[in-house]
Amino acid sequence: METVAVIDIGKTNAKVALVDLAALTEVAVLTTPNAVAKDGPWPHFDTARLETFILHAMKDLNATRRIDAISITTHGACAALIDANGDLAAPVLDYEHTGPDTLAAGYDALRPPFAETGSARLPMGLNLGAQLHWQFATMPGLRHRTHAVLPWPQYWGYRLTGEMAADVTSLGCHTDLWNPAAKAPSSLWDMAGWRGLLPRVASPFETLGGLRAAVATETGLRAGLPVKVGIHDSNASLLPHLIAFKAADEAAFSVTSTGTWVVNMAVGGRDVPLDPARDVLVNVNAFGDPVPSARFMGGREFDRLRAGCDTVPTAADMRRVAASGIMLLPSVEQRSGPFPHRKAAWSHDPAALSPGERMAAVAFYLAMMTDTCLAMTGARGPLVVEGPFAANAAYLAMLASASGRPVTAARSSTTGTALGAALLCDGRSVPMPAAHRPLINPELDLHAARWRARLSDG
Repeated sequence: METVAVIDIGKTNAKVALVDLAALTEVAVLTTPNAVAKDGPWPHFDTARLETFILHAMKDLNATRRIDAISITTHGACAALIDANGDLAAPVLDYEHTGPDTLAAGYDALRPPFAETGSARLPMGLNLGAQLHWQFATMPGLRHRTHAVLPWPQYWGYRLTGEMAADVTSLGCHTDLWNPAAKAPSSLWDMAGWRGLLPRVASPFETLGGLRAAVATETGLRAGLPVKVGIHDSNASLLPHLIAFKAADEAAFSVTSTGTWVVNMAVGGRDVPLDPARDVLVNVNAFGDPVPSARFMGGREFDRLRAGCDTVPTAADMRRVAASGIMLLPSVEQRSGPFPHRKAAWSHDPAALSPGERMAAVAFYLAMMTDTCLAMTGARGPLVVEGPFAANAAYLAMLASASGRPVTAARSSTTGTALGAALLCDGRSVPMPAAHRPLINPELDLHAARWRARLSDG
């Protein structure tokens, strides 16, 4: 097996990437925005448009290099409801819709405790169980029409193969639907009367099935091409590191996966109490094991705060911000993250800052939020940052000072969701990320201490 086509559907963008397994790198990629459609009974993902893009992309990419297998990774908090004919029973709900909040009290009476599921109680549709409860309660006849609940990666696998499953990483990402310790479905399936809707539970490493003949004809791929069960995107990002650190005999490390969400995952960390009120939860990795995690919407916060500015702060910008006590306090995006009920506030007028100073302050804020999340999960050992923030020198510098831990910026060619999903097809060895030593100085340590003190002062 040489080349894997990875279908990678993020909350903001969708892509199909070709991953060369020998080189452990993406060799080609096609992307499209993943816009939310506003028509119909609720805001939903445009599955028809996404499917057209996926099929065309695979056809175009296969013309440049033979595809040997297909793997799938998607964002969490999303599922497709399938009817008895194998079609969608309803549009696929966008998890940022507030509809589920209207039935929160009824759902809270059903959902299992945090001790069973490791799922924090989250707003909107961020708990998949809350989505299902609200959809079945508000759309007449939907529960009767629904034959199966397919997590988002497995929906796309089903479209390609005709086979159904539910992978453990998607069931285990703050859904209320999985018991990580027991490695089994949670009691919610029985409490809500949904047990018959759960397809077979599978490992992401399993082959879901072979490519359907109709899809093969449309894409030029061979019929029967293996399609993997698929994986939740944060756990796809984690998988290369699990393989690499295991090979290096490192028992404890953490990974900060950056994108729309900044997801902080602690492997082999300290045993600390987990606070579900602060967006701390238990993910389930590709091997089915629990991973304490904490997150915030750092990528979205960064986009809001930079307001189109592409200025890269200099070392002088960072020193001025740290020395002057210029800081942004949480939270820019509320209702999630470690400070869900706190409103963002600047210590100084941001309009008076230079672009470089403002961007340095934003990077410091994101680093301090990340450090807070890591501390809440008991993270210890080396820290790997992957994704867009791995190229942000100010963020890395502040994170290294705040955490007091070795921080490595992972090379994009050997990390990320696409590579992790591709490794489901062939779990070969992965090199340790290339070392990166960010700028560290005592002024950053002082800034971190001041930031924490301001939070403690209220």
